Amino acid sequence: MRKRNRFFWMFLGVVGVLFTGCASIGPGSVTRDRFDYMATISDSWESQMLLNLVKGRYGHAPVFLDVASVITQYSLQTQADMRASFPSPLTNRFTGDAFANTLSLGGLGSYTDRPTITYNPLMGEKFARSLMASIPPAAILNLVQAGYPVDLLFRLCVQSINGIQNSFGGPATAHNADPEFQSLIDKMRRLQATGDIGIKIQKTGEKEGVRIVIRSREDKVLDADKAEVRKLLGLDRNATEFKVVFGVVPSDDKEIAIVSRSMLQIMIDLASTINVPEEHVADKRVTPTFQEKASDGRPIAPLVRIQSSQEKPRDAFVAVPFRNHWFWIDDRDVLSKNVFSFLMFIFTLTETGGKEGVPIVTIPAG
Repeated sequence: MRKRNRFFWMFLGVVGVLFTGCASIGPGSVTRDRFDYMATISDSWESQMLLNLVKGRYGHAPVFLDVASVITQYSLQTQADMRASFPSPLTNRFTGDAFANTLSLGGLGSYTDRPTITYNPLMGEKFARSLMASIPPAAILNLVQAGYPVDLLFRLCVQSINGIQNSFGGPATAHNADPEFQSLIDKMRRLQATGDIGIKIQKTGEKEGVRIVIRSREDKVLDADKAEVRKLLGLDRNATEFKVVFGVVPSDDKEIAIVSRSMLQIMIDLASTINVPEEHVADKRVTPTFQEKASDGRPIAPLVRIQSSQEKPRDAFVAVPFRNHWFWIDDRDVLSKNVFSFLMFIFTLTETGGKEGVPIVTIPAG
């Protein structure tokens, strides 16, 4: 009787284990899937952006592939089979022994994870125009108001302000910045840190106008910076609000004219500072690396330092292979990482439409 009870409880335990899989796996997959897909899609976007910068340096047109949707389907099926026989009072007539105990177990299970990922190539006239369209000056100033450093924003996104030129590394028009540009953005950065410069949105009818405001409070150190900013930009010494327009030259001394860059210009400028292999330059496969210099001849470090090597880097923030070399950003280069991540954010400021009518690639990944 004890042996029979032992087999009975063994039977119940095995059946319980096999049918535990019948519980729903949906809720438990939400946290895991959201984290895994978010991390993977984010990493792929960074790799795609870096690859486009590198390929752009070598003369290729930018091509982006958007992850339009991710549909994941799970299924779990289990089946259990168990047979047991217990001691019998009958005996084997040949051996005289009682019939032996027997236990047979059987199980069948299947688990399926079948994600379907849909990609949309970003192409067409609308997308091309969005890449070439200048970022609205209002959007740049809103980022200043949100706390992004004004010197970083202007160096990255602005081509000129009241005629003062920023540097540009494009192969056709490569040039250093005007001597006044770095001095201007340095002083504006100090005023931003103290809250003495900001923006004001003024709505007239359906249109919104943006103004740069310079606070009028007494401070000997800040007053010198405010006076120098007004002098460099040719602004009225007594005015505190200045209208912001898109253009090369302001119409009067109470206006600030900004020529902002397009996403394509930003990518070309950043790509010009990539540290490409010397043999590629010698073979004329790529133009030499652009090195920006200050007015005194001192070299200025690039906003994003993209390095190259034949071996895969061990400590990279993001790395992509291209033409038997690896191009990468060092994970210990905080400035380059921050600017590159900010570049991804700026990309969202452009209207990347043009998906209508383009082919959609759907890949069943299961």
